Amino acid sequence: MPPKEDADFVACMEDILDIYELPYNKVRPVVCMDEKPCQLLESRESLPMRCGDDCKIDSEYVRNGTCSIFVFTEPLGGIRHVSIREHRTAGDWAEEIKYLSDIMYPDAEKIVLIMDNLNTHKSASLYKVFPPEEARRIIKRLEIHYTPKHGSWLNIAEIELNVMTRRCLSRRINDIEILRNELNTWENNRNADIAKINWQFRTKDARTKLASLYPTYIMRNS
Repeated sequence: MPPKEDADFVACMEDILDIYELPYNKVRPVVCMDEKPCQLLESRESLPMRCGDDCKIDSEYVRNGTCSIFVFTEPLGGIRHVSIREHRTAGDWAEEIKYLSDIMYPDAEKIVLIMDNLNTHKSASLYKVFPPEEARRIIKRLEIHYTPKHGSWLNIAEIELNVMTRRCLSRRINDIEILRNELNTWENNRNADIAKINWQFRTKDARTKLASLYPTYIMRNS
């Protein structure tokens, strides 16, 4: 959490919380985006299992490299998309945003996008990958809202990533294609279930539970 009386944090937080209180709107979907680094780990061969014993995995491993997991989730629509990329660059983010715009929500009037304020999560990244006309077209389809510094917990995509981690990444995976197949299956099953996320923390709750973050209001006479 940020230091006490942080007006910048409060302003961004209340902006995000107000969006989460909006009713479901098919033509203006609220989508949360986040990334997660992942190590590809090669374990030593396990000992043969014996009746009544759990599988034993040696603590020693070899790292086969790293990758980055991108996730988009629409909390009220019960839709999510996960992709695996070998890197986490501005170009990777830009290509994922184009997928969000043109493949996931081609008919949306505006996509309300919530994400962390990372250095690659900028409109400028689109201009590094696409011609100016294409970059501008994609940007005009987005309404971007950033979570505040120290406030990544306000991004519902983190909840989706936690669910994915528990169900898919509780074991060592040594190959990026195996990881893609695992997460693709998880995504399809969760989308088939139309699994939604019910966010309960509201602005009125923040003003009570996080009162120490709010600057002291001083009435000034003109």
